[in-house]
Amino acid sequence: MVGMSTRVFLELLAREASAVEFEGPVLAARTGGAGTEALAELEEAKLAALKVRALLRRRAKREAELSALFDTAGDLAGLRDLDAVLEAIVHRARQLLGTDAAYMTLHDPERGDTWMRVTDGSVSAKFRALRLAMGAGLGGLVAQTATPYSTADYFADERFRHKTDIDDAVLEEGLVAILGVPLKLGARVIGVLFAANRSVRPFTQDEVVLLGSLAAHAAVAIDNARLLQETRNALEELSEANRQVNAHSQAVERAALAHDRMTGLVLRGGGVEDVAAVVTEVLGGSLTVLDDAGRPIAGDAGVLEEDAPGEATSDQAAPGPGTGSATGSGRGSGRASGASSATGSGRASETSSGTSPKPGARQRPRKAADVIADAARSSRALGRTVRQGDLLVASVDVGAEPLCTLVLRNGGQVSDADQRILERAALVTALLLLFRRTVAEAEGRVRGELLDDLISRPALDGLADRARRVGVNLDNDHVVVVVRHGGGRERAAFWASSQATLHHGLAAQRGDEVVLLLPGDRPGPLAKRVAAELSASLGHPATAGAGGPVRGTAEVAAAHREAQRCADALVALGRAGEGAGARELGFVGLLVGEGRDIGAFLASVPGWCWRSLS
Repeated sequence: MVGMSTRVFLELLAREASAVEFEGPVLAARTGGAGTEALAELEEAKLAALKVRALLRRRAKREAELSALFDTAGDLAGLRDLDAVLEAIVHRARQLLGTDAAYMTLHDPERGDTWMRVTDGSVSAKFRALRLAMGAGLGGLVAQTATPYSTADYFADERFRHKTDIDDAVLEEGLVAILGVPLKLGARVIGVLFAANRSVRPFTQDEVVLLGSLAAHAAVAIDNARLLQETRNALEELSEANRQVNAHSQAVERAALAHDRMTGLVLRGGGVEDVAAVVTEVLGGSLTVLDDAGRPIAGDAGVLEEDAPGEATSDQAAPGPGTGSATGSGRGSGRASGASSATGSGRASETSSGTSPKPGARQRPRKAADVIADAARSSRALGRTVRQGDLLVASVDVGAEPLCTLVLRNGGQVSDADQRILERAALVTALLLLFRRTVAEAEGRVRGELLDDLISRPALDGLADRARRVGVNLDNDHVVVVVRHGGGRERAAFWASSQATLHHGLAAQRGDEVVLLLPGDRPGPLAKRVAAELSASLGHPATAGAGGPVRGTAEVAAAHREAQRCADALVALGRAGEGAGARELGFVGLLVGEGRDIGAFLASVPGWCWRSLS
C-alpha cells in the first residue's frame, strides 16, 4: 500500500499539482488506518516530492529569466527602436518579478535630477510625470549612491529622505514595496530601473540580480542609441556641407555620392567588402582593409608583403616615435626624396629597430606592413588621411583602441575631397565592425553559458532546446576541444566565439583555457586546425586537446575531461603549439582517453613492432 501511495506523489509531480494536493495521500492513509511506520514513510515521500516540485519550479523560473535576457540581447542585436527596447525591458521586469508595476527613470544632467522615461502598469498621471531629486526617495538614493535599494514598505521605511511631492505621487499610484537598481555605464549612473508592488512584499537577492541584469541591458541600449544618434548627427552635418559645395566642385559631388552609397549599405545590412567595393569604384586603385591587429580582412593582402614604398610625404603625416621636426632632419638629409624634416625624414634613415645606421652600412628595406602601421598610428592621432608613397592610409579608433585601417593604392593625385571619402569609408567600416563585435559578444555570452552548463550541469532540463535556439543540433556528432593559450585571454575568447558562430558550435572561456564544442567526428584533425589557427591569431603557441565525438548532452562533460588530459599530455611531451586527440597520442592517448580501448590500440600497431620489442 505504501509503495502504491508513494507512486501517487510521482503522478502529482507529473501533472504539476499544487502543494496542497500532496497532503491527499497522507490523509487517505491516515483515514484508512495505516500504521505509524507506513505514515512516516508516506510523510517522508511527501516531503521529498515537495522538494523536487520546488526545484523544478525554480529551474523553470530561471529558464524564463534566461530566455527574457536572451530576447533582450536579441532586441539590442537587432538595433530596434530605443523606445521599443526600453518598453520591452520594463515589461519583462514586471512579468519576471511578478510585480504590479515597473518603471525606469533617466538622469537629466541639465537639471541634476531624474525623470520618468518608461512605465508599465502605472495608473497615475501624476506618478508618470514625477521627477526625483538626487538623494530624495528610494530612486534618488539609488541614483546618488549607484547601489540597489529595496523596501517591503516604503512609507514605513526611515532609510529614505521622504519628500511630499514624491510620497504623494507614490501614494496616488498605490505603491508599497519598491526595488530599484542603477543603470550604469562604467562608473556613471544614467538612470534607475524599478519594480514595485501595491502590497507589502520583500524582494529576494535573486530578484535584485535579475533586475540588475535587465538594467545592464537597458544601459547598453541607451548608450547604443546615443552613439547612433551622434553618428547620424555627424553624417547629417557632413551631408549638409557636401550639399553647400556641390555646385562648385565635381569632386565634392563624387564625395557626396560615395558617402550616400556607404550609408545605404549600412542601412541595408552590407558588409566591409561592400564598403571596399564602393571606395575602389569611386576612387579607383586597390583597397586593403585591416583589422585592429593589422591583419587583412578585405581587399588585396599582398600589399603587406611588399617592400616599403617610401616614407610619409603628405603634409598631414605626423612624425613617428623617435623622430623630430627640426632636430631630426639631419639624419635624413642624405636621402634623395627631398622630404622635409616635418614630414618624418628623420625616420626614413632609421632601421626597423629604431636605431641610427652606421656610416656605409647597407640597410635592409622595411616591409610595407611596418610603414603602414606607422602611418595608421599617425592617422589616428591626427584624425586625417596620411599619404605613404603611393599609399593613402586612414585609420579609426575608439577610446584609444584601433578598430580598422583602410589602405588605398592609387598612383595618381588624390584630392582632399577624395581623402575625405576614404576617411568616411574608414568611419563606416569601423561602425560595421563595432556593431558586429557587439552582436558577437552578446551571442558569445549565451553560447558560453550553455557550454558551461553542458560541462558542469549536464542534467539540467532544456539544454538541447537552448542549443537549438542558437543553431546547434546536439543530436549530431560533436568534438570538444580544450585550448591552452598561455595569455591573450580576450583575443582567444573572441576568436573562439567567432569560430563557434561560424561553424554552428559553442565556445566558452573557463579559467586559463578556451573550450569549443564543434561539429565533427574526427577529434585529432580538428584539434590540429584549432591549434594552428589560434596560434596564428595570438602570435604565440596555443595547444589544443580534443575529445569525442559525442552526441546529446550527457557525454559532453566526459569529452571535456578527455580533451583536458590530451592538452596536458601535449604540454608534458614538449609539443606545445600542436593539437591532438587521444588517437594521435598513441600509447599516451590510451592512458588519457575516456574509452581506454586496449584491444583496438594493439590491433592498430604492426606486429613487427611487438616482435622487435620482445
